[in-house]
Amino acid sequence: MKTRTTMSKLGSVILTPVLFAAVGCSGGGDSTGGDRPASCTSEISPGPAPIRRLTREEYNNTVFQLLGDSTFPANAFAPDEEANGFSNQASALVVSPLLAEQYMGSAEALAASHADTLLQRNMAQCASGADTQTCEEEAEAFVRGFGKQAFRRPLSEDEVQAHVALFLMGSEGGADGYAPAAGVELVVQAMLQSPHFLYRVEFGREGTEKNGIVELSSYEVASRLSYLFWGTMPDAALFEAADRDELRTPEQIEVQARRMVNAPRARDAVKNFHRQWLNLDEIPGIAAIGRNREIYPDYRESLLPLLQRETEEFLDYAIFEANASVEDMYTAPYTMMNAELAEFYGIENGPTGSEFERVDLDGERYSGLLTHAGILALHSRFDSSSPVHRGLFVRTQLLCQPPPPPPDFVPEPPVVDPNVTTREQYRQHSDDPGCSRCHQLMDPLGLGFEHFDALGRYRETQSGLAIDDSGTIVDADADGTPAAESIDGPFDGPVELGARLGNSSTVRECVSAQWFRFAYGRAETEADDCSMDTINQRFADSGYDIKELLVALTQTDAFRYRPITTEVSE
Repeated sequence: MKTRTTMSKLGSVILTPVLFAAVGCSGGGDSTGGDRPASCTSEISPGPAPIRRLTREEYNNTVFQLLGDSTFPANAFAPDEEANGFSNQASALVVSPLLAEQYMGSAEALAASHADTLLQRNMAQCASGADTQTCEEEAEAFVRGFGKQAFRRPLSEDEVQAHVALFLMGSEGGADGYAPAAGVELVVQAMLQSPHFLYRVEFGREGTEKNGIVELSSYEVASRLSYLFWGTMPDAALFEAADRDELRTPEQIEVQARRMVNAPRARDAVKNFHRQWLNLDEIPGIAAIGRNREIYPDYRESLLPLLQRETEEFLDYAIFEANASVEDMYTAPYTMMNAELAEFYGIENGPTGSEFERVDLDGERYSGLLTHAGILALHSRFDSSSPVHRGLFVRTQLLCQPPPPPPDFVPEPPVVDPNVTTREQYRQHSDDPGCSRCHQLMDPLGLGFEHFDALGRYRETQSGLAIDDSGTIVDADADGTPAAESIDGPFDGPVELGARLGNSSTVRECVSAQWFRFAYGRAETEADDCSMDTINQRFADSGYDIKELLVALTQTDAFRYRPITTEVSE
């Protein structure tokens, strides 16, 4: 079989020029199909379209679908860097020398593991000892079929012949004479290291260039759909639609989007989004700091994964079973828990087993994900709640209004004093001129959660002292917000806060912006104004249904076009 040395020699012939071509084409025809908001002009405005590398999760999912491989090879890769709060952002998905080496090692291991099976499945006559001409004919069919799956598009004739040549080279160099499995192995190695596998390369539909933009091909749209909804390569139905060139119009795309968002696999992609947007993966990391057991004797590390799962299961149920709106996410008087969590929350007559079930809660205390113990505990301290961190979470993640960076010198948080409430201890932030402006944006929000301790559990009092959970939303309204739609001002506790957030246009647009960043692998820009208006209009028309928001993401200029550029963005 071919060795790494052989692959290195082939790299300069097959892989490297393609890589530079792919990276050089980052960057979006003339069609105005679908409903366009009044703010959109007749000109198509797709916004940037940087080339996107597969994330580790997407790599694992893709090799599973392509090869049936369930070894999760990308788990051993260098971690994906984050940008804009997500790990799938194009600007951060660079390939380091270490990652390039890991790609090579993974390609070699996967090819070696699956070559014999691929040979038997796709080249039966050759596997049974057919003559070399028959083997070459079967090899060409294999290259076309497997290559179309791996590259998510049909191969060009030049690509087909180059990979058939690889097969011949590998087969003729086998240790036992003619060894077709070695040829298949070499082809798979090459394809799994190609930029057309590792990246989502988009050249656009030939002949549709106009005014600096180009329409995406149906195969490129198929990939956008599959990685958005399922985090993997297109399925047979998407390939068939692309073969018929039926992914050109918004209506054609919507048919597939609705099919995919209602498939079980969509739940994993939505869960992945929530883990990153709400930092749910960080909840088990609370164990690194822990909690003061003298104050919180019920703390135990085994609860942390359950607290993470509570929010994941709640959002999964709300979106896919209850057809939740944004308002429901922040106001629902129920959650999902098992027996252990029910005991932790002090729920009587709750679940009795390990499976998660819907549990109705006291609607005067609990309000959707805002009062989930995992989220509140994540934004707490070792020995107390933290109005600063809880307010920062709401301001940054739910309002999309991150405060300015902190000053070089940040005072230590107050030492816990059992004789005063947390509210009194944090009053100094409002009095300190160096801190007051930023903390006015965070602390009054976070103080509304003071009925919940550092474990995220409800408490009537703090060290026997009465709790004031009133808060204030400061400067959250967008410019020009009508007074009737304003969310600024005082509120009492998380239930009132949840109702205010759930009905806020600022919060709804933050949800759509976060989903845009996740779906498109970049932040929104001014060039995306029409696309964002399209998304938000359809979102509003649906009553702010989350699944409808996901479909709306596919109905924009930015989803079907890209700018034409020959420069590599930094």
